[in-house]
Amino acid sequence: MKYDQRHGGPYDRGGADSYYRRPFRPHYFVGATYQSTEHVAEKGTPEYEAYKAGFDENEASGHFKDWG
Repeated sequence: MKYDQRHGGPYDRGGADSYYRRPFRPHYFVGATYQSTEHVAEKGTPEYEAYKAGFDENEASGHFKDWG
């Protein structure tokens, strides 16, 4: 499935949370990240599925922030 990959969207936030090794917390922003309203993505919604896809795809890639 193709997901909207805009910055701040659920797919983007899922990938970013995984990349920075943050916990799974389905959320997204209606506009720019941290500059607009944040929403919780409820289980079973398209936004939740997009967040999960972004998170899972990054987990599978093994591409994470090197804090060292």
